[in-house]
Amino acid sequence: MKRRHLILGGLATTGALLVGWGAMPARSRLGSAQEFLAQADEVALNGWIKVLNDGQIVLAMHRSEMGQGIHTALSMLVAEELEVPLSRIRLEQAGHDAIYGNVAMFVASLPFHPQTSQDAQPPLAVRAGEWMVGKIARELGINATGGSSSVADAWVMLREAAATAKASLLMAAAAQWKLPVAELLVHEGVVSHASGVSAHYGELAKAAAGQTPPQVQLKKPQEWRLIGQPALRADIPGKTFASAVFGIDVRLPGMVYASVVQSPFLGGTLEKFDAQQALTMPQVLKVVALQSMAGSTAGFAVVAKTTWHAKQAAQSVQATWAQRAKGALNSDHIAQQLQEKLDTESGFAFYTLGDAQAAERQAKRVVKARYTAPYLAHATMEPMNCTAQVKDGHVEVWAPTQVPGLVLAAAAKAAGVAQDRVKVHVTLLGGGFGRRLEVDVVIQAVKVAMACEGVPVQLIWSREEDMTHDFYRPMHAAQLQAAIDDKGEVQSLRIKSAGDAITPSWMARTLPALSGPIDMPDKTTAEGLFDLPYGFAHQHMSHVATQMGVPIGFWRSVGHSHNAFFSESFMDELAHETQTDPLAFRENLLIHAPRYAAVLKLAAQKAGWGKPLPAGRAQGLALHESFGSIVAQVAEVSMQQGQPVVHRVVCAIDCGTVVNPNTVEQQVQSAIVFALSAALFGNIDIEEGRVKQTNFPQYRMVQMAQAPHVQTWIVPSDRAPSGVGEPAVPPLAPALANALFALTGQRHRALPLLKEVSVVSN
Repeated sequence: MKRRHLILGGLATTGALLVGWGAMPARSRLGSAQEFLAQADEVALNGWIKVLNDGQIVLAMHRSEMGQGIHTALSMLVAEELEVPLSRIRLEQAGHDAIYGNVAMFVASLPFHPQTSQDAQPPLAVRAGEWMVGKIARELGINATGGSSSVADAWVMLREAAATAKASLLMAAAAQWKLPVAELLVHEGVVSHASGVSAHYGELAKAAAGQTPPQVQLKKPQEWRLIGQPALRADIPGKTFASAVFGIDVRLPGMVYASVVQSPFLGGTLEKFDAQQALTMPQVLKVVALQSMAGSTAGFAVVAKTTWHAKQAAQSVQATWAQRAKGALNSDHIAQQLQEKLDTESGFAFYTLGDAQAAERQAKRVVKARYTAPYLAHATMEPMNCTAQVKDGHVEVWAPTQVPGLVLAAAAKAAGVAQDRVKVHVTLLGGGFGRRLEVDVVIQAVKVAMACEGVPVQLIWSREEDMTHDFYRPMHAAQLQAAIDDKGEVQSLRIKSAGDAITPSWMARTLPALSGPIDMPDKTTAEGLFDLPYGFAHQHMSHVATQMGVPIGFWRSVGHSHNAFFSESFMDELAHETQTDPLAFRENLLIHAPRYAAVLKLAAQKAGWGKPLPAGRAQGLALHESFGSIVAQVAEVSMQQGQPVVHRVVCAIDCGTVVNPNTVEQQVQSAIVFALSAALFGNIDIEEGRVKQTNFPQYRMVQMAQAPHVQTWIVPSDRAPSGVGEPAVPPLAPALANALFALTGQRHRALPLLKEVSVVSN
């Protein structure tokens, strides 16, 4: 951390980054009408907004809908500033111009401690780093849905686009009617004047396109009519009545289907295969060899007239597979290596305060604990798939993706064509969780389509292929230790973690031109450890980056998903060691972090912390910040037939300004059930290079009968919106583990909490 401050601070003070800091406005992301192509009955007013002849509004939708309700939330921002009913907003997929890139997600990747990055006037190094990364992100324009950043990124930009469009429409009306703009009123998309003259937006759009609006003022919170109010999600009717189109729903004239078989060994290769029998089977068209992203032959696809015929034929292919050149991977061996790394390496220090080692030398006693978390699969309900057509030098792709721009680039490279010859259609996603930040299945689909001579091909992975060829959440381990003085007070906290870094691996796969060293410090390894809000006088947080060979990727809440388990479980250990109530212990350390304390107190109050519980039940709590949002959870647990039952989870969240409270509550519920499955069962075992868990019978999920009752409490805030889709995942595992300790006296330091269980219904 100090090294980065030195580098950024030096660049800033020499003027390399901040020439004319105060006079340099951020590059506008409003765009121009030319970036949002209009049809005959449409008029584009900027890069985001078009107006139809009948007054309906078309919004360029630049983010992927994967169940998080983002299509509705972003539409609400536009409808609010344009003063139109939400029902009059239509969506059209955005293009690939830089204005549609995700700036907030990349700025949030900077490893700044919250005590500095949230100051009223952050240090120069923080401001310099955010300015630099923001500028780079705006120039690159990488369109990505991830990091719980969609609303945060669009919060000002989309409202400004809508307000600017509205100003143009008002100016057009004022010019036509020869009236002052200040005297005009807008209600539900109709501009009117007290004299009786009126017109809807569609009647003013052509004249508005020639206006140059002044600097706009966004509506004040007290003027909002939509933002902050519950709204029904726009994607639900289509999903309810089966008109919604996910990736596997794409149907094109003459389309054929491809079933994929890949090496059963992680990193393995295909030595040879015999497809003669498959090619004689009904409806089978051809067999295509597939290369891995590293360039070696790693599998094959069977193309047939139906998915069923393709899959049946694929099972008849005789294949010989080889382990990776470096030898077979084994998760038990990797776990041992991580423990050795903790013993022998110091790692990169992300944050240091005071002198933790000196505090330990002077302590009456030092408390130590080691925690571990396993590899996890994404296990999206919709398996990986992509539809592609390569014809007459052009490529068309239909994909459930979180990164349409990267899909376009990958498809162009795979087909050997220029990017302007590729068109990408983004479908709904049947779950993303970070898995669809990858482009591997797109490359496969394009390669198979090239072999099919102009015929569109839908390539679908089986559940087994999906589960055994994931980019897994990495296995991590951590040692936490604290110094306790002769008064029984904790004086220091030292944390060292070890595990693979996700960002360098992902960059090397998807953005190789921008990728750095594979062992570069990566915030995702230490997030949720180096940036804790607790006021320990002495702190040292470091991470040992490893390269174990297992393919890894972003998983819902990324490093926070396991680091919160490490840190918040250890907070309870320290409370127990100092004979302090877990709530009081945390509150004493949050004196200088009132926002965190408020969230914690709200969750505890609503859960009835400290009050009598039904016989045989106990509570555990956890507090964690991720993606700009603070979440506290209290889990209420009992043991039945020797197995844990989670009856209730009370969750308090401060996620800044809330656009749609319905979505916040839904995402909290989703995150808690998702996290509970991982906490109880989630585990990927690798033996001799093979992933043992191949389908849901081995990779268990919490079923409806075991799902707890979830209560969500939203902390009112006037801050800008922060993340919602992921922040409720991290606190669940430690809250559950802490409740189990309170109930049984057994401390759980390894995930999953249960490996082989028959779960009792709640």
